[in-house]
Amino acid sequence: MTNSVPDLLPDLAPDSEAVACRDLRKSFGSVRAVESLSFALRRGELLALLGPSGCGKTTALRLIAGLERPDGGTIHLGGRLVSGPGVFVPPNRRRVGLVFQDYALFPHMTVERNIAYGLAGRDDRRQRVAEMLALVGLDGLGGRYPHALSGGQQQRVALARALAPQPDIVLLDEPFSNLDVALRRQVREEVQRILYEAGVSAILVTHDQEEAMSLADRIGLMFDGALHQLGTPRNLYERPASRRAALFMGAANLVPGHAHGAVARTALGEVRLIEPCQGAVEVVLRPENLVLNGAGDGAAAVVARQTYTGARQDVWVALRDVPLSLHVTCRAGAPWGVGQPVSVRADGSALAFPASPDST
Repeated sequence: MTNSVPDLLPDLAPDSEAVACRDLRKSFGSVRAVESLSFALRRGELLALLGPSGCGKTTALRLIAGLERPDGGTIHLGGRLVSGPGVFVPPNRRRVGLVFQDYALFPHMTVERNIAYGLAGRDDRRQRVAEMLALVGLDGLGGRYPHALSGGQQQRVALARALAPQPDIVLLDEPFSNLDVALRRQVREEVQRILYEAGVSAILVTHDQEEAMSLADRIGLMFDGALHQLGTPRNLYERPASRRAALFMGAANLVPGHAHGAVARTALGEVRLIEPCQGAVEVVLRPENLVLNGAGDGAAAVVARQTYTGARQDVWVALRDVPLSLHVTCRAGAPWGVGQPVSVRADGSALAFPASPDST
């Protein structure tokens, strides 16, 4: 079995690195917030640090920004050492733009003055503010105050302020959490466009899997202060490095089975495996990897509950012959009702991990 964690620090040329963290460590008393964190961010790339609350992702962001001093390790920004043995460059000299969860706009300043805050002494200050207003789509709103703007507009002002001094990297800490669901998707698409048009490297901290997958070029999945897996959104979703990663990266059914090389025998029949395994395993089957039929083609089951979300229908079925409940995603018009007998089968190949002690 070869479900190994991929190389977390690719061998990039120094001039292609926007950020390089090596063996970064930070503790608060007895709590190890960040433990041996190593990764490199390419220039022009958007990386999401994703993980549950308390995993160390915000602490990592603060270490990169210079808002916290690490206990060990090194940080290079644009090839320049900003934190390491005997070196600690303060935040205002790191060429880093920050966008906070609550935006941190100055309420007594207009939009223009907020954006111009980091441009003191620059001759092109007025021109730069106008460029930023155009980039974030707020032309004509420079004279307004933050309280007169919508949440999405305030978010764009915060981003414009971070970009105005032309930083080497922008750090975003849960920037969409204060927006309602309907607005969140629209604003994050706008932010993605703005960052790419500005050509700036960025690190986004979030606990929202959909947010990370829709925005980032790569995702760094963090657990317990350490980087567990680093890869593209597709890689983390389809090829999680562990059982824990599989469960965190979206809905997943863990189906017990017994593997013999490229095939695992399960209650759903034989499932082809992406990577060969041997012995007792748990097969990872996403809801979209399962197919429901009226009867006959697959394992016998009964619909336990279902929810309709407009674009799709989520159905939970209980197998008749084994105590196992499965989550299945179907098209919205599928006529599955509670109590209805159905059959369920796996579609395509799947990953498998050694069975955990509490699953046997």
